[in-house]
Amino acid sequence: MRIRVLGSAAGGGFPQWNCNCPRCDGLRRGTIRALARTQSSIAVSDNGERWVLFNASPDVLQQIRSFPALQPGRALRDTAIAAIVLIDAQIDHTTGLYMLREHRQPLQLWCTRQVYEDLTRGNPLLKLLEHYCGVNWHELPLGEDFQLPGLEGLRFAALPLLSNAPPYSPRRDQPQPGDNIGITIRNNSGRSLFYAPGLGQMEAHVWAAMQAADCVLVDGTLWTDDEMIRLGVSQKSSRAMGHLPQSGEGGMIEWLDRLPRTTRKVLIHINNTNPILDEDSAERATLAAHGIEVAFDGMEISP
Repeated sequence: MRIRVLGSAAGGGFPQWNCNCPRCDGLRRGTIRALARTQSSIAVSDNGERWVLFNASPDVLQQIRSFPALQPGRALRDTAIAAIVLIDAQIDHTTGLYMLREHRQPLQLWCTRQVYEDLTRGNPLLKLLEHYCGVNWHELPLGEDFQLPGLEGLRFAALPLLSNAPPYSPRRDQPQPGDNIGITIRNNSGRSLFYAPGLGQMEAHVWAAMQAADCVLVDGTLWTDDEMIRLGVSQKSSRAMGHLPQSGEGGMIEWLDRLPRTTRKVLIHINNTNPILDEDSAERATLAAHGIEVAFDGMEISP
């Protein structure tokens, strides 16, 4: 199984275009040691020839250009993207579908019914695509294994997560199972990855999936619960936005510390305000001391 991190930042990327927080300003000025990042997405393959895209960020064209395996050049118009799986209906995970409208066949899209409804009503992105390539929607089953055509060497299992629906969703602040998912990906040899870029609360079934995985690639959005509030850029806490903070009681670090010693632990979907983006920060050193990695664009993971 090959896993490529296409984008590792939260919505807005890093640096965010209109943000002058210490991290964004420091990267632009060259006063901190950090890497620019595009918005969260990964690509997974069983053989390196056909790939499933997890989320389609607004930066998807840049991400495809930076990863030639997604453009094999076998025909005049070609792609190695066999399917697209949406973790949720958030703008930073779906807007890239617009950028793929030149596809010659309908996009093979897998998502839950809740996500499909949000993308045909609150944000009717899929209806717009009917005027271009079109979309073949496949309902993502929750709690049972499934396979994707063209990727027979992999098996997938999606789990519902307690995390908020998008601001335009009628279920905003009243989440339902299927608004947000985590997913286990397993190859024929039994090696597995658990992927959850938006994880607001640890539930028993999610914790069981994390403990069973060889690698966890999970929510790294914010360092503290009040990070956005203290900076004056939001009135909502990390948990209220559907993201478990890394630090503090019951935070992500505490949970990751409880995983088996052999589990590889990687954070993704990192907000531009998060001090872990600064590679020389005390917060980054704390993660290293706990054996926790920070995903970056172009990172290759082999569970």
